[in-house]
Amino acid sequence: MNARRLGRAALWCLGVLVAVWLVAPSLVVIPLSFTDRPSFAFPPGGWSIRWYERFFTDRSWRRALFASFQVGLLVAALATAIGTAAALGMARHQRRVNSAVRGWLVAPMIIPVIVLSVGVYALFLRLRLTGTLTGFVGAHTVLALPLVLIVVSASLRQFDRRLEDASAVCGAGRWTTFTRVTLPAIAPGMGSAALFAFATSFDEVVLSLFIQSPYLQTLPVKMYGSVTRDTDPTIAAASSLILVVTTIITVAGGVIMTRRTQRAR
Repeated sequence: MNARRLGRAALWCLGVLVAVWLVAPSLVVIPLSFTDRPSFAFPPGGWSIRWYERFFTDRSWRRALFASFQVGLLVAALATAIGTAAALGMARHQRRVNSAVRGWLVAPMIIPVIVLSVGVYALFLRLRLTGTLTGFVGAHTVLALPLVLIVVSASLRQFDRRLEDASAVCGAGRWTTFTRVTLPAIAPGMGSAALFAFATSFDEVVLSLFIQSPYLQTLPVKMYGSVTRDTDPTIAAASSLILVVTTIITVAGGVIMTRRTQRAR
């Protein structure tokens, strides 16, 4: 018993150390965004919101923020639609087909991002999609699709297919059954998938660096360019905003999935 307690205590301590190690950079970036000096000296000598004010008043930063939200919303809608259709299709076909299709759709999650970025860049050069909204949405959808597929597939595993059979017995067509039975049941999973897809697009930088243009840059790309040229704490303000947005989205998606799982049980 004592050995088991010691093992649990050691596991908890290790988990806390890992969590602190992951969170520590954020604990430095957030205070730096409120510094009153144009430097990255830590701890700050004084406090000010001038860098947040500059972020929201500078046209280039606002344009990058708008581009990230625009691309993220379009990616969330497109990836959720495609991923849901793929999950529904795989739920109704043979296992061999499922494994092949699933492996193909989940591949972007396994392949290193830099390798995927080089391939996308080479393809987009031929198609003339670099630096376009269509190119950004298409490239980010490829990265977000595996997450949508996994989340929606998990929701479908908890869905009772006998409800569809009962709907068909009552005379409902396939479309009516889908919109009134299947879709409401998996809607929480689709909502979580959309949130994760948006967060994936909003936070993506490596792939965006390859397909960017001077006329279309997302916020992470703008931040990368700023940190390589300037010593401006505005980037700390932008980093803090991204951290807040992605944390809220991730927590919201986790809460939706947890509630869905509890209801299913």
